[in-house]
Amino acid sequence: MITAKANVLIFEKVEQVYRFVAQDLITNYPRWSAEVVELTPLSSGPVQPGFRARQVRVDKGHKTESIFEVTDMEPLKRVCFKGVTAGYLCLYEFENLSPSTQLTFTFELHQIEGRMRPFEKLIRMALQDGAKQTVRKLKLLIEKEMLEND
Repeated sequence: MITAKANVLIFEKVEQVYRFVAQDLITNYPRWSAEVVELTPLSSGPVQPGFRARQVRVDKGHKTESIFEVTDMEPLKRVCFKGVTAGYLCLYEFENLSPSTQLTFTFELHQIEGRMRPFEKLIRMALQDGAKQTVRKLKLLIEKEMLEND
């Protein structure tokens, strides 16, 4: 298993950060993850445990498709997505530092194909860079959106 983790301080209240990431996932996920070229909810209703969606990603020219499910959701604290058809986990944790929010993103890749094992160090570095990019993009989007709405 490979784990990548990054955090960022967002100068917005935890309620706004949580809403942007967790509650408005279907609208906002492709905004902070440009690799997501298609996102389709497979469940109706609000994002909550058991909610599923299908994503199509293009990472460095490599197209993948997976279904993920919300496995854990504690309002204003965390939301966790787990790959159903692929071995990964995405965890977003929110720490209320009123009036700011510490956002921590953890990505776990549960297994690497045998043919990719020689590149494990490069994969680890790419995932860590991706985690850092994810939180930076979230910070920019959330703070910009809140400024525009003031």
